This record gives sequence, structure tokens and C-alpha cells, in this order.
Amino acid sequence: MADEARPVSAHINELRKRLTRAAIFVVIATVLAFIFHEQILRFMMGPASQFEEIPNGKPVFTDMTEMIGTVMKVSLFTGIGLALPFIIFEIVQFASPGLTKQERKYLYILLPAVILSFITGVAFGYYVLLPPAISFLLTFGSDIAVPLIRIGSYLNLVVALLFWLGVAFETPIVMMFLARIGVVTPEFLASKRRIALVVAFVAGALITPTFDPINQTFVAVPLFVLYEIGIWLAKLGARARRKSRTDAPVEAPPS
Repeated sequence: MADEARPVSAHINELRKRLTRAAIFVVIATVLAFIFHEQILRFMMGPASQFEEIPNGKPVFTDMTEMIGTVMKVSLFTGIGLALPFIIFEIVQFASPGLTKQERKYLYILLPAVILSFITGVAFGYYVLLPPAISFLLTFGSDIAVPLIRIGSYLNLVVALLFWLGVAFETPIVMMFLARIGVVTPEFLASKRRIALVVAFVAGALITPTFDPINQTFVAVPLFVLYEIGIWLAKLGARARRKSRTDAPVEAPPS
């Protein structure tokens, strides 16, 4: 690659520049999120309609710094989410010199799909997974004990679940890109279906906030379906790789 001749110091300086830009984007987005933190927190409360049935109809905080700490944490994660397109762009810009022209073009095309996949995962967690999970947690044992939910505990759970679901939903796009550049093959991915199924249920147990197998299966099944979609997309990526090699001009031997 043309980038191989660059000294290590140039790579380090380039990495520092990209990381600095990404950090600036995160800081700006975090500040904006902090300014609108009340609206963000109310949005995060959306899946927990059962809060209306607990004392005072809203969560509590038991430490003087818990509320401000929670707001800062939510603002930071929201800032990272808002800055995600810029972060990915900087990562791609840093990695692109080490790729061929076709691989760079393919990577730029997939960028919007990566962002859309993350948003889809977050939406799935927010609208599909969280409401029944929170309902189960708030009503289980409520006839024995009164639930007093801490705001920090609730938001930590919601933020972690939405973030990891967003990451998990990017799996098919990553699989497609790796097949396109030749790191993996569709046949290799298909041979690992059993392992993927086990990993999906383990991830479901880690991601879901409840311990019942119904909610874990509710997460694991979409994750395994995403893996199957990834195999199908990997076939498209591998086919595009073979086609690009076939269409590549052959250099004439020196006379």
C-alpha cells in the first residue's frame, strides 16, 4: 500500500489528530446533551410506565451526588451516541490508507448502514425489549415489598442495554465488510452457527436486565437472526470481492 512508506511517527501523529477530533465531537455532543438532560431523562423513562404505580410515581435518589452523577453519565453516553457518525468517520479516515481503493469505496458505502444498524438496535431495545422487562422487574414481588427504584440504578441499566443492543445490531454489516476484504469467508461463518447460537444466548443473558428465560430468548433470537443475515450479506461481500478481482486489469508482462 502507498501508506507503508510513511514513518511510524507520521502514523502516530495522524492517530493523535483523529482521536483529538473525535474527542472534540464527543465533548460538544455531551455538552448539548447536558443542556437538554431533562428531556433526555424523561425520554429514558418512557419504557417504565409502571413507575406511575410506585410511591411518588417516579424513581428516587438516595445520595446527594447520585442525581448529578447520573445526569453526567447519561449526557456522556448520549454524547457518544450523537458523535458516533463523526467517530466512525475518523476511524475510517485513519484506516483507509491501509486499504485498496475498492475497499475504501466499499467502507464509505457501508458507513450509513453501520449508523442505521446502531439506531435500529437502540430502537429495538427501547420499544420492544425494555417495556416488558421493566414491567416484570417492577411487579415481581411487589406484593411482598414496596419498590423504591433509584434513578441511578434504572438509568445505568437502560443505558447499558441500549448501547450493547446498538453494537450487536451492527454485526451483519461488520461480517459483510470482513468478507468483502477477505478476512473471513461465508463458509467459515456458516460453519460456526452452533457457536453463534450459544454466544447469542450468553449475550442475551448478559444484556437482558431480567433472569427469566423468556426475556433472554427474546434477545437471543434476534441476535442469532442477525448472525444469519450477516452470513447472507457476507456472501454478497465475497461475491463482490471475486467480481472485483475478475474485473481488475491484468498488467502486461514487460517486453
